[in-house]
Amino acid sequence: MISPLAHVDPAAKIGDNVIIHPFAYIEADVEIGDGCEIKPYVSILNGTRMGRGNKIYQGAVIGAAPQDFRWKGEQTYCYIGDNNVIREHVIINLGINPTGGTHIANDNFIMANVHLGHDCTIGNHCVLGNGVTFGGSVKVGDYVILSSNSILHEGSDVGDWVLVKGGCRISGNVPPYVIVAHNPVSYFGVNAYVMRKGGFDDEAIDDIAKAYRHVYQSGTSVFNALKRIEDDVKEGAYRDNILDFIRRNNLQIVAVPVDLE
Repeated sequence: MISPLAHVDPAAKIGDNVIIHPFAYIEADVEIGDGCEIKPYVSILNGTRMGRGNKIYQGAVIGAAPQDFRWKGEQTYCYIGDNNVIREHVIINLGINPTGGTHIANDNFIMANVHLGHDCTIGNHCVLGNGVTFGGSVKVGDYVILSSNSILHEGSDVGDWVLVKGGCRISGNVPPYVIVAHNPVSYFGVNAYVMRKGGFDDEAIDDIAKAYRHVYQSGTSVFNALKRIEDDVKEGAYRDNILDFIRRNNLQIVAVPVDLE
């Protein structure tokens, strides 16, 4: 299952039923789990730890050296979970410290020409459109859609079930379940269509929308908005996720509200 025209260092740990096509390049300190497929001209570099069932397309570079002056050549890591699709010419950097590292979880679809900087974290079931770019230490939750050519600056945090429209520049924290668009980035309501596809019922979506009316459309501070959410929206996992996200980010969230009428 390994082409004789591929370069696979003998020290690399390759699982069962892995397909490695001609001209792939795999360095020594690499682990690739069962059932992965590595297309031609893929480079998988030292420090990469890859799970099962991933498909990596032509020209991708996994475990590239960090583009950060703080990295001095230490052994650092990039962790890829299971069943991810990583399309052509994606670049994923290592972390800059021996602990931590870059983490991509499971069942993500990462389209062509995406660049993920050092120490980024991506959850499960995300879609990253063509040309999406991450600075370092960006966090993205589960079921996030980042449309083509979105830019997430260093340290940005994007909550679960967020939809970012194409070309947005995110420099800050986008709370869960919302749609954001334009530059400067603006709030465009809750991500109801995608959430319904994901099994959210109307009552849950209504509660989420009510919470964000307090945050974005009440004309009060974020601090007061959270108090209103606690009083007005019944307790539950979705409400708690919104409150926890905003509080752990010190009440700092992006998105200037627009007129939705």
